[in-house]
Amino acid sequence: MATTPLNPLDDAAADPFEIARRAADDIARLTGVAQHDIALTLGSGWGKAADLIGETIATIDAPEVTGFSKPALEGHVGTLRSVRTPSGKHVLVIGARTHYYEGHGTRRVVHSVRTAAATGARTMVLTNGAGGIKEHWKPGTPVLISDHINLTADSPLEGATFIDLTDLYSTRLRDLARTVDASLDEGVYCQFRGPQYETPAEVQMAKIIGGHIVGMSTALEAIAARQAGMEVLGFSLITNLAAGISPTPLSHAEVIEAGRAAEPVISDLLARVIGQL
Repeated sequence: MATTPLNPLDDAAADPFEIARRAADDIARLTGVAQHDIALTLGSGWGKAADLIGETIATIDAPEVTGFSKPALEGHVGTLRSVRTPSGKHVLVIGARTHYYEGHGTRRVVHSVRTAAATGARTMVLTNGAGGIKEHWKPGTPVLISDHINLTADSPLEGATFIDLTDLYSTRLRDLARTVDASLDEGVYCQFRGPQYETPAEVQMAKIIGGHIVGMSTALEAIAARQAGMEVLGFSLITNLAAGISPTPLSHAEVIEAGRAAEPVISDLLARVIGQL
């Protein structure tokens, strides 16, 4: 009986940054692109943006790259794509996100971000599908992330590594996004551990402590991006009102359907924003 090889990031003695450098070498070899300028992680509902950014140079199945694995969640495409924008910039489009709730540890959660930095990318665009706390945010609304509250009780930083997170979600990039769509609202993203959806009481807690968006990704990746010296832009697609705000029970099918319905509009928005970076 064949066994699945261990992911190199599962070795506690391994250097996650060296593994990211190996992954970046794989990407350069497989795409023929020596360096990328921008990285984009595609969350639920954002997938078609990759088709609108520019010319696809190469598409790689994620497991072909050191440290990457097939996504566990429907709505993620499972590939890495190198795209050249009309202005000549190279974008690494990450459609293979590892979520914290999968239980693989933070090293694997943030491996895509560290790999993107190792390819040369200086800008990290993180997107997700999430629940909204503000009642006027209808399903299908794109929202800029202005800050986050990390409720995972974990961090991708190891040892005495002290990183300033002031202006983590770049004010400059949020202002730039509003030159594309002046109507964009923003809010504070709360990352829960998952995989269960938040209870109404947890949503109220998030609201009381300053949260406006609830989800299960992004915050840990943003921390790793800042550690790597990248400038971060975050977008949430509000796929549903959060528990206790929504009049109906939550379901993953609802999240996927809301993402599909909004995908053409938000993907065009995201592509136009990336065109300005």
